[in-house]
Amino acid sequence: MSENQNLLAEQRRALILDEVRRRGGVRVNELTRRLGVSDMTVRRDLDALARQGAVEKVHGGAVPVVEASTHEPGFEAKSGLELTAKEDIARAAAELVAPGSAIALSGGTTTYALAHHLLDVPDLTVVTNSVRVADVFHSAQRTSGQRPGAATVVLTGGVRTPSDSLVGPVADQAIAALHFDVLFLGVHGIAAEAGLSTPNLAEAETNRRLVQSARRVVVVADHTKWGTVGLSSFAALEQVDTLVTDSGMPAAARAEIAEHLRRLVVAGEPEDDTDI
Repeated sequence: MSENQNLLAEQRRALILDEVRRRGGVRVNELTRRLGVSDMTVRRDLDALARQGAVEKVHGGAVPVVEASTHEPGFEAKSGLELTAKEDIARAAAELVAPGSAIALSGGTTTYALAHHLLDVPDLTVVTNSVRVADVFHSAQRTSGQRPGAATVVLTGGVRTPSDSLVGPVADQAIAALHFDVLFLGVHGIAAEAGLSTPNLAEAETNRRLVQSARRVVVVADHTKWGTVGLSSFAALEQVDTLVTDSGMPAAARAEIAEHLRRLVVAGEPEDDTDI
């Protein structure tokens, strides 16, 4: 962990969260030494992480939150986590989008970040079951007017989940009638045996339909999603063409992922052709 006193609060909290997950817990006095900040600053960071549901505060420090496989955090709770990693992933994923293509974006905070990087890609058709993603494109059009090459957005109907995705029979039927070049899929969890999973049964079925309707499947997931397993699996790793992740993904996990996927893209790092 860095000793840089000038770390932004977001960077400090990301480092603290990584340390909690890696070691199974941290103490305030250890963090003050390693981060080179005051006791009060560390406690504020732990308070912020606890409010987001990322850690559980205990006397003198913090431990990871043990979540049930059915627990589904809301969009706001997830949006404050791993911001830098999500932005790096979004930037790398946007480079995989060709002008004029038909793409789908699932719900999630990482696909929401990706949507912002696609506003200047001309002539896209965007299918999404995410209210938040659709609003990114609609807000841009309201601000700048209907400009040439602006994306055509198709928002499925359905029942709204805590993560602001639209799921259920209405969404499933709409998606089943469509075909898109690339699906960019955010996930609750990704693991070797369980594959891609979510705590929401209806969302699992809708994601299953998205995968079936796509020529290529690109999963966008930061390193904290690896090893997480939700209640319902909806796709095996072998159904994924590309995983775009961040540099926090451990070497052992990368090796395991490479055994199942055609391509692994680590944002900010050169690609290894052996992983493709």
